[in-house]
Amino acid sequence: MLREKLHVPLPEGTGRLPIVSPLLGHTQWLSAALLRLEAGSEYEGETGSEETVAVLLVGIVEMEADGKRFTGQRRDVFNDKAFGLYLPPATKFRVRAQTFVEIALMSAPARQGGEVVVITPDRIKSRSVGQFNWRRDIDDLVDATFPAKRLLVGETRNPPGNWSSYPPHKHEVEDPPFEARLEEVYHFRITPPNGFAVQLLYSDDGTLNDAVIVRDGDTIVIPKGYHPVAAPPGYSVYYLWALAGEGRRLFFRYDPRHAWVIGAENILRETAQSP
Repeated sequence: MLREKLHVPLPEGTGRLPIVSPLLGHTQWLSAALLRLEAGSEYEGETGSEETVAVLLVGIVEMEADGKRFTGQRRDVFNDKAFGLYLPPATKFRVRAQTFVEIALMSAPARQGGEVVVITPDRIKSRSVGQFNWRRDIDDLVDATFPAKRLLVGETRNPPGNWSSYPPHKHEVEDPPFEARLEEVYHFRITPPNGFAVQLLYSDDGTLNDAVIVRDGDTIVIPKGYHPVAAPPGYSVYYLWALAGEGRRLFFRYDPRHAWVIGAENILRETAQSP
């Protein structure tokens, strides 16, 4: 796949801004868009044949769907947990921006049915993963227990100098319970915003072997292969991730050349817990 299909810069403008789509040749299932609204403006949309997870990135917003109205706010993705909505197929929704607002829209085809679900900070599952300079914080917004049909959605934050999606793993073939075929999208934010992250993309067959400099607001498409992320010293890195496939079981396989790190991680954790 060409570099421009894997690395999509932050779009300009306001309204609904497409980023990733099967129609654009990026993916088979996943679509990603950014809804950017100025204070006082509104947007009306419909999910059509897709289910959508709308994740507030910044601002104060009022969202209405299926006759229900919700208000959410978020200073930014580094200081506050997410607020969002799960919107099933064939759902009309309205967004009113009380301040400048950015909302990520992650979508995938799904069968009809389901209910609107509000995602509030208190119901988000948080976990710390890894040790030392591969420790990161993960928030699961839509996990396998959530009543979605195809999507899995969450957020990862790397402290300065740390790695995530590490040891490198992949989910490109259907081989349960060892691996599942799931494509993935990362949408990045970086603070301070003049910083960068490094996204590695490589595959066992060598057809994918790339290192990408990622800027604030960029999006990375992961159709296959291993995909670790590094934050440079001095900059914190956040990415919203969404996965979709035929199923919703998150089975992945570590790169066997680096899987030994898991054993070291367990030893380090046990050592830290020892009196």
